[in-house]
Amino acid sequence: QVQLVESGGGLVQAGGSLRLSCAASGRTSSTYYMGWFRQAPGKEREFVVSINWSTGSTYYANSVKGRFTISRDNAKNTVYLQMNSLQPEDTAVYYCAAGSRWSSTVVRTTPTAYDSWGQGTQVTVSS
Repeated sequence: QVQLVESGGGLVQAGGSLRLSCAASGRTSSTYYMGWFRQAPGKEREFVVSINWSTGSTYYANSVKGRFTISRDNAKNTVYLQMNSLQPEDTAVYYCAAGSRWSSTVVRTTPTAYDSWGQGTQVTVSS
């Protein structure tokens, strides 16, 4: 099992930036990929981006492409999500997740592809 702890959320004005961090501990050697999801009140959990832990290849949701950037630091077992040009519709609780079983890029856009989840961090974008 992998334990995940997110940090970096907060309140920002539209057009601003935030960087989220997700620190992994435990059986990190079993991690194939990691991802970020978000969930706004009354909505389903939504895929944001995934990253292959070994190759660094990424896959973004269209809604954040060009604004958000995922990166990883393998030595620190940490994944980052740099969020620029934030808009009120980006307001949500952001969750970090890790997957330990190989799956296709498309499948990695679904929550069921992930074994471990963080507790979430709130991002609020004011207009």
